[in-house]
Amino acid sequence: MSERPSGERRPDSLAEALAGMPTQAQHPIPVDEACAMIARLADVVRETEEVALPAARARVLAHDLASPIDVPAHDNAAMDGYACAAASLSAAAPSRLRVVGAAWAGRPWSGRLGAGEALRIMTGAVMPEGADTVVPQEDATREDDHVIVARPLPAGTHRRHRGEDLARGKPMLSAGQRLGAAELGLLASVGLARVGVRRRLRVACLSTGSEVRAPGQPLSEGEIYDSNRYTLAGMLAPLGVEVLDCGVVPDEPAALESALREAAAAADAVISSGGVSVGEADFTRELMSRLGEVVFWTVAMRPGRPLAFGRLGRACYFGLPGNPVAVMITFLFLVRPALLRMMGTTETGPLPVLARALEPMRKKPGRTEYQRAIVAPGPDGALEVRSTGGQGSGILSSMSRANAIVRLAHDQGPVAPGDLVECLLFEGLL
Repeated sequence: MSERPSGERRPDSLAEALAGMPTQAQHPIPVDEACAMIARLADVVRETEEVALPAARARVLAHDLASPIDVPAHDNAAMDGYACAAASLSAAAPSRLRVVGAAWAGRPWSGRLGAGEALRIMTGAVMPEGADTVVPQEDATREDDHVIVARPLPAGTHRRHRGEDLARGKPMLSAGQRLGAAELGLLASVGLARVGVRRRLRVACLSTGSEVRAPGQPLSEGEIYDSNRYTLAGMLAPLGVEVLDCGVVPDEPAALESALREAAAAADAVISSGGVSVGEADFTRELMSRLGEVVFWTVAMRPGRPLAFGRLGRACYFGLPGNPVAVMITFLFLVRPALLRMMGTTETGPLPVLARALEPMRKKPGRTEYQRAIVAPGPDGALEVRSTGGQGSGILSSMSRANAIVRLAHDQGPVAPGDLVECLLFEGLL
């Protein structure tokens, strides 16, 4: 089951879902329009479940959460030192305070400090009554049962207040947040052992082509190894989705129809690679006319022009090109944002950075281009970018050498050395 992000009724057809969108002809559509259409049809999963914190990594929070307790639960020392009243510290000369006891984290001192008294205290220990300040131990000199403080400190120095991090009943986390290390620690800090999350998005992946073989099998003349499913699995892994591996499907109508039907019945999204370009062995178009609906078949982008998107039953369908670099580019810029939306997360993905081009880049207006590149700081500290070389969509090794993608906008022309270009860094994505 799935829901529209705002809770409205799910459209019954593509025509209804895309009402008001620009009418598309057969020629490639701009990337921005393709993304907008995908967003219209990317339904959010509705089912939720409760899981233990160790299993909640990368999951999407199902509901807003308020803190059930104050964190910290009491005023406490932010440093090792001596707790005292700031009023006991003289502004004119060193102050001599009598040490009346000690407090450790988890072992509070009972009593109340009077004027001219101090308490030896450790980080995290409860602040005693009568104290509002902690003098760091490096700023104090111990003499038997007294401590000498050289200078005064403002009241509240090195003191953590109750509820300073989280206040009981106040918002803590919002629905749609993906749970990372900080969020898991935050949940643990308020004593929650389990948390409600949306169920994992199910994504089915398959490669098509009678010439495609799985790694480990011998190759005959004209055959190639399947890299696309492994690349897709690697890009899906950071999202925390459930991947359904449907294997390699030959260019046989019956086999492809069976595979697509099974994938659509089991998954929220189906991703195929190959079989969407115009060719006599490409059966996907004919099958989709029977099995589902297609919004578009081509996008004005390079690489990745042959890209199909639509529905197979209730599943979203992404028909990616067969070339390995085109698979990665179309996934990163069109499929990944859609999957994040379907997961119910408010995450938008990494922000692009601007870098100074070190070399010219060829570009014609009328399509969005994505070039593999290496971004690094220049002599002045500003980011610089250079190409990895050949940009053919079959040169997968260039993706391994790159640490970023340069995105050249639809209407943009050639890039000259020194121009600023938009770059998406791979860190956290691949």
